[in-house]
Amino acid sequence: MRLVGLEPLRFDAVDAVSRGAVTPSVEAVVEANTLLSGLGFESGDLAAAHAIHNGLTAAPSTHGLTQGEKVNIGSTAQLVLEGAPTAELEDFIEFTTRVGLPNSLTEIGLSADDRDALRAVAEAATAEGETIHSMPFPVTADMVVDALIAVEGVSRRVRAARGLPEPVRRDAH
Repeated sequence: MRLVGLEPLRFDAVDAVSRGAVTPSVEAVVEANTLLSGLGFESGDLAAAHAIHNGLTAAPSTHGLTQGEKVNIGSTAQLVLEGAPTAELEDFIEFTTRVGLPNSLTEIGLSADDRDALRAVAEAATAEGETIHSMPFPVTADMVVDALIAVEGVSRRVRAARGLPEPVRRDAH
């Protein structure tokens, strides 16, 4: 999802918030977030992101993460599941890296090699009644595992190409 018109504001807002200031950029981003959160909820646009958040609770390494950090991993995986345009996925990874949100398995204490942990996450994310079933196409646990594995690779590739730091494991809050 492109936030047309907000591109020049988003990093200004991050800079202002990091200094404890409220500026028109901060206010515009907060208003956009509030609007988009409601629209996303009503339309099911974040169905996979929130289900994957719920699935991540099956992985002990994620227990100290905030809800927003886990949803960001889910959002990144949802973009992969949807086959989002490359530029959209890459811009999302760059932006979330710059604002300090995790967008790789490494950062949340998981590994693409740990298929058992990823399978547990995926099974929980695709359990009956989960919001992932509101996606406009059927989503299976195998698809979620594959998307999470892809997230690690694309995050590392984008960071290298855009001069961003490699992902490192985060300490729990």
